[in-house]
Formats: sequence, C-alpha cells, structure tokens
Amino acid sequence: MKPAPFAYKKVRTLKEAVTLLAKHKDNARLLAGGQSLIATLNMRLSAPSLLIDINGIKGLDGIAKKGKFVEVGALARHAQLERSDVIARYAPLIALAIPHIGHAAIRNRGSFGGSIAFADPAAELPACLLAMGGEVDIASAKGKRKVKADAFFKGLFETALRPNEIVTAVRVPVADKNTRVGFAELARRHGDYAIVGLAASARTNGKGLADVRLAYFGVGDTPIRVKKAEAALVDDNVDAAVNALDLDPHDDVQATAKVKRHLAGVLLRRVATQLLEARP
Repeated sequence: MKPAPFAYKKVRTLKEAVTLLAKHKDNARLLAGGQSLIATLNMRLSAPSLLIDINGIKGLDGIAKKGKFVEVGALARHAQLERSDVIARYAPLIALAIPHIGHAAIRNRGSFGGSIAFADPAAELPACLLAMGGEVDIASAKGKRKVKADAFFKGLFETALRPNEIVTAVRVPVADKNTRVGFAELARRHGDYAIVGLAASARTNGKGLADVRLAYFGVGDTPIRVKKAEAALVDDNVDAAVNALDLDPHDDVQATAKVKRHLAGVLLRRVATQLLEARP
C-alpha cells in the first residue's frame, strides 16, 4: 500500500516545528527516524495532512552527562547510543537494551525520542525509561514542561504528549557504583519485537537491593511496573517476586496470555540473577 496524500515541510528550528504543530494539531505528524511512522503511513493507520520533518533541527541529538542525569536528545539515533561511552558508563540499562532493537539499519535511523513518543508497548526503550525512573522534556508553542516516566505512558500508543507538543530530550539518573541493572527479552528471532521483555534497575546498600524498579514490555498496552514483585525482590526472595506478578496480558499473534505470564516469570528469574549477582 501507499500512504494517503500529505504535505511535507522540513523545519530547521524547534520554534518552527512547534508553531506548525500549534496550527495543524492532530492533522500533523512529526518525522524523525521514521522507522515506525513510515509503516503506519503505508498501511494508512495514520493519515496526516502534514508531515513535519524535524531532522534539520540542530542540537536535538546530543548525549551528555549533566550533573546527576544523563540527557539524551530526541534525535539521538539508536546507533549513537550503542556507541556512546556516556551511555555505557552512566546509563548501562540502555546499553544492554539497544542491541535488541531491530537490526543495524533500523538502529542507524531510529531515534530515542521517536521510540518514546510512539510508545509501542513491545518496544525496549519506553520500558527502560520507566525502569530507570527517567523523565521526558516536552516543548510546545506555549513553553516547556517535564513529565516523569511513570506518568508519561497512558495507553496503547498513547502518551502524555498533546497534539501541539514535541519531545525534545529524555533524562535518566546517572548510574553509580551502587546501581544495578538487568535486561532480558524473548523474541522469535533476533530483531523481532519481544514476546515478553523486562528492564530493571535497583540500588544496593551492601546488604540487599533497594529502589527496585521492574518494567515489563510486550504484556500490556504500556510498559508496566510490577510493584508487588519489586517489594519481594528487595528481600532477595525471587520465588515470592515471581508469585507476586500480577500481569494481565492479552492473547496476540505472538503468544497466548498464559504463555506470556509464564515467560514473564522466566524473565524475572533471569533478571533477578543479574541484579543480585552484580552486588559486591
């Protein structure tokens, strides 16, 4: 199939982009990497009257440690993250997840901000953002605001973004010597969307784990935290954590809900091992 007809505008500044969004609202879509958008256009799942290409905006592709946070610009490509020493050192959960995203050609074009804004429930980076307790920088013609990851993902492909807003950056806490992370997913083939995946972060105090955050993907309409399991894992009780999983996935083309629930437990055991064995 081919997309429905649309107008195209390549912008050079953030101000130009948000001005167009304010004018066209739901009738406009932003083009960054296009790895998800182009497919939805071709299948006519999305039919905007205007496509706003933001790839010409300078300064939105940076990756830097800024105080207690790592800030990643919305236009930073997955391949940049994969090669970044800043990400490897200060945001290791992202470094673990990136190789699982598609294939090299997809990672060369796909953008961090695009993945967060599109909010595919089977995507890795939204779950990582949730597991790390990050936040999203958002801009519009009316100004800027920040939204915590816990409040950003609202429903199936639905976020806290308004029609006139754009993601400009994502910010996550800097990992230090007490940070522990874990990541695992199960897919039919490397590069496929995960049947079930789990991103996790925690801190160690020398005795056990604290501040455990477990974010599943592929098992609901959004990435999902499992707070009862998090609490059990603080006590190093992996069996209790698995038994406390209260996920309610749907059957889909990948697997039945029963299979997904079973795999969620399998992944929790694998990720718990990563978190617990990494302690000093």
